[in-house]
Formats: sequence, C-alpha cells, structure tokens
Amino acid sequence: MEVYALVGPAGTGKSHHAQLVAYEHNIDLIIDDGLLIKESKILAGQSAKREETKVGAAKRALFTDADHVYEVMANIRRLDPTSILVLGTSDEMVRHIARVLELPEPREFIRIDQIASPGDIRRARRIRREQGKHVIPAPTLEVKKTFSGYMIDPLRIFARGRARSETRVIEKSVVRPTFSSLGRFTIEDVVVMTIAAKACKQTKGIAKVTRVIVETTHDGVIIDLETSVQYGPRLEDVLRQAQRQVKEVVEYMTALNVLEVNVVARGLSVG
Repeated sequence: MEVYALVGPAGTGKSHHAQLVAYEHNIDLIIDDGLLIKESKILAGQSAKREETKVGAAKRALFTDADHVYEVMANIRRLDPTSILVLGTSDEMVRHIARVLELPEPREFIRIDQIASPGDIRRARRIRREQGKHVIPAPTLEVKKTFSGYMIDPLRIFARGRARSETRVIEKSVVRPTFSSLGRFTIEDVVVMTIAAKACKQTKGIAKVTRVIVETTHDGVIIDLETSVQYGPRLEDVLRQAQRQVKEVVEYMTALNVLEVNVVARGLSVG
C-alpha cells in the first residue's frame, strides 16, 4: 500500500482539491478530517467539522479516539487499497495519522501551493475567514447524513483525465461547521412542524393536518403527521404524495436530513 500526503495550512483548499489529486494519481481512498472516503462514499469515521469546538475538531482529525481508529482501520483492511491520500496541515500531522492507523510512511508529499495558485489559496482563506465555510470531498447526499441541520451547499467540478476525451464530474459539499467563528444556528422543532404541516396541506387530497410530531436525532428528524383526507382520491396515493412533499420541502427549507415521514389519515372530509 502506498500513502500520499496532501499538506497545507488550514483553510487553503486541501479538501477542495483532494478528489482531483486522488483522481490524477489513481488513489483509492482519502482520509480527511477524520473521515475515510472512497470516490463519492463516506465509508467510515466521524468528521472533525461536526465537533463542538476547535480543540475537539483537532483531536478528531488526529484520531485520538480508540473506537474511531478501530472503525477506520477495519475498513481499510477490508478494502485492502493500493493507495491512500492523507490530508494534513503539516508533514508531522500526516505521519502521525499514518502511524495511528498503522499505514506505511508517506511516499510523496504534495503541497497545496503545487496544485493551487496563490489567488486560489487567498480566495479559500478569505471564504474560510469571512464565511466560515469548509469543504468535504463527498457529495451532499452523503454529507447531509452527518451534518443534518447545517448549512450545506453542493459543489460540482469537471475534471479532464489523461485522455483528451475523458471527463469526470467530481462532487463535493460546502458546510459551515459547529465551531465556526460566525456562531451556530439551530432550528426549533416548532418551525419544522409548521413547515411540514403547510407542505402536507398543499398536497392534493389532504383536507386538514390535525397533528404534527417532530423527533430530532443526531442524524436527522422523524416527522409524524395526522391528517383528514378528502373523499374521492385513492388514499394510498394521497398519503404517499404527502410523504414526498413533506420530505422535499423540509429538506429544502431547513437543510435537515429527513429520516422518516409518517402520514396517517384519521378523518374523512366530504365537503
């Protein structure tokens, strides 16, 4: 197994360039801020960007938790990759991660200023400083499971391969972590209840929403709705459409990961 290192100060765009580096060097896995990533899938680990403080984020990125180490090591051994890209703010940080995860000494250190222009680096630092945004080299569909309720924006870039005709779309996500200097935000359950009720009521065949219950978990929310339906339309079709409508609207308006939407008909309206 060969280990590559992508090194640069915090906020200079390492995560933004990680997938492109892996693609160009034919690297199988990426280790970034506590996560083990393969192409568009988060395989194991916990993101340092999900921690409550900068100290907690640093400890997570350095793999100081035994259970975290075991989970990532087990997946690496299961996959038996030929190469891994490890991101770090210094050579020593990458070497430390490699030692903890029992990986070989890095064979090549790639500096961020070798692959990003000074202007790109300045821009990345400004965005980090002014907007508190961080990049995770995985699609939003994967990231939102871990960052439910946080600012998440999808980002796609086109990468041209060695062959002139070979082009690949690389997906990543932009998040604003809990420890952002801009402060944190929360979404009260009553707001989610109001959005869910309105979305459900707008579904054709739903006459009234009589009750909404929201259960908030670390991974997302579960929404239960009791309704009164109109006489005539097929009941199963109405309730399924209400489920889809509520999930789409709540996720779009709040960035929450909606785990379940349960819609029950408790009454019948013939008016």
